[in-house]
Amino acid sequence: MRIALIVCSSVVGDTSGNLSKIEKWTAAAKQKSADLACFPELCATGYHVGEEIHDAAETIPGPCSVRIAEIADKHGIRVLAGMAEKSGSRTYAAHVMAEPGSGISGIYRKLHVGPPEKKAFSPAAQIPPPFEVSGWRIAVQLCYDAHFPELSTNMALSGADIILMPHASPGKSPDEKLASWMRHLPARAFDNGVYVAAVNAVGPNGCGLSFPGVALLLSPEGKIRDQYTGQHESMTVADLSRENLESVRGHPMKYFLPRRRPEIYYKGD
Repeated sequence: MRIALIVCSSVVGDTSGNLSKIEKWTAAAKQKSADLACFPELCATGYHVGEEIHDAAETIPGPCSVRIAEIADKHGIRVLAGMAEKSGSRTYAAHVMAEPGSGISGIYRKLHVGPPEKKAFSPAAQIPPPFEVSGWRIAVQLCYDAHFPELSTNMALSGADIILMPHASPGKSPDEKLASWMRHLPARAFDNGVYVAAVNAVGPNGCGLSFPGVALLLSPEGKIRDQYTGQHESMTVADLSRENLESVRGHPMKYFLPRRRPEIYYKGD
């Protein structure tokens, strides 16, 4: 499977402009024969932790998610894009999967809300099953979710072959952000025998935050396969190899997941 990791900017309060940018990059991903275009966290509505994000939030379905589905349908490619979702009195950081001809086929809502986000977003209560894409099973985590090892293990046990990790992580330089990711993301791939692909927003959000552009693909061995670091919008196109995945999972000393002993880890929980 070929995936496109889109490092792009988005501005809070300019959902229309953000969606136009999503369409531009989706078309570019299709031209590169990608099966899936993955965008950063809250790319459609912009990322913010202030009151502005509640004004930008929309229900699903709603105009924003419908437009994402139209983009996927028009260009004939799956689109995984983020938005602030309004659900009753709650606001979620959500990522939707849009399938050509099928509309929105799934929603992932952020499970672990970072301390600065607690006044803006509610945490989801359930881990959704992986998405099925071209014979691959794809799980999603959003930014802060990636810091919790049990979540990746749960997703791998549910059959995930790859975990996509869209971020809206501000501050630091691109190189510093990549170094931060390299402290924990290779372990998520290596320990669970899965591909891990992460992509961050870039540039200012119009509300005082700025993001360093980073994209990263890690193999099931936890090794870097592709990466981008920079201050400009960019697209990283990467191929996932089923042969690579199966070679790891068929090796008794490279695939650790089936040899876990949870009965001794969680006594008393």
